[in-house]
Amino acid sequence: MLTRILIALALWTAPVLAQQPQPQTPGPAASQAPAPDPKSNPDKKTTEGQKENSQDGTNNNVQGNENGTSKDRLFFTLPNFLTLENANQVPPLTPGQKFGVVARSSFDYVQYPWFGFLAGISQAENSEPGYGQGAQGYAKRYGAAMADGVIENFMTSAVFPTVLRQDPRFFQSGHGGFWHRSWYAFSRILITRTDSGKSQINYSEIFGSALSAGISTYSYHPHADKTVDNTLKVWGTQVGYDSLTYVVKEFWPDIRRKIRGH
Repeated sequence: MLTRILIALALWTAPVLAQQPQPQTPGPAASQAPAPDPKSNPDKKTTEGQKENSQDGTNNNVQGNENGTSKDRLFFTLPNFLTLENANQVPPLTPGQKFGVVARSSFDYVQYPWFGFLAGISQAENSEPGYGQGAQGYAKRYGAAMADGVIENFMTSAVFPTVLRQDPRFFQSGHGGFWHRSWYAFSRILITRTDSGKSQINYSEIFGSALSAGISTYSYHPHADKTVDNTLKVWGTQVGYDSLTYVVKEFWPDIRRKIRGH
């Protein structure tokens, strides 16, 4: 399934990557460009530049938000507030900002129907039969899906990054071919930035997802599922889901431009 998704992304983004303009070296004519008119209005030029960026969707990113997070949404719906495009040197997030953006993302209005969708799939497959069926079973699955998502988000993107001083943001690469960028995105599960900008093992993802899997399994999930094997299964599922999400985040700007015809 994962291979099929990657192939679909490759076919989808290949035309966009091929059409991206290559950087050009300025010739003699460029060096003789006239000096800007001091009477011109710089605010007007800035506004026009921001307007052009907003048409491509890039103005929703770090350039338009002073707190170092994003206002972007995956497929114009799902919160993508911790992904930055074309951002190299940016100030680190404070502990308050880390918890704030995770709370904003976890309790976004889109998340409630999303958890309902996940609970519906679980109900249809009768996963974790201890929840039962009917309205009561669905309500239990909905609460579990929401708790799983919220706990994991806070552990991997707020609690551990604050304690370990790691940066929870995903910095999109945007350079190279499909497989190169896919590998970069996958590697972010194991490699991340520290608050000082250095590369480090992504302890926040590894230990944060493991702890959240343990909390969910041994607290509110059915008694029959409170086993080490199930905990490891939940942990692996969360890491795999986060890995795939990084790949989608890497190529989302290309997909967005293709959808909008840019």
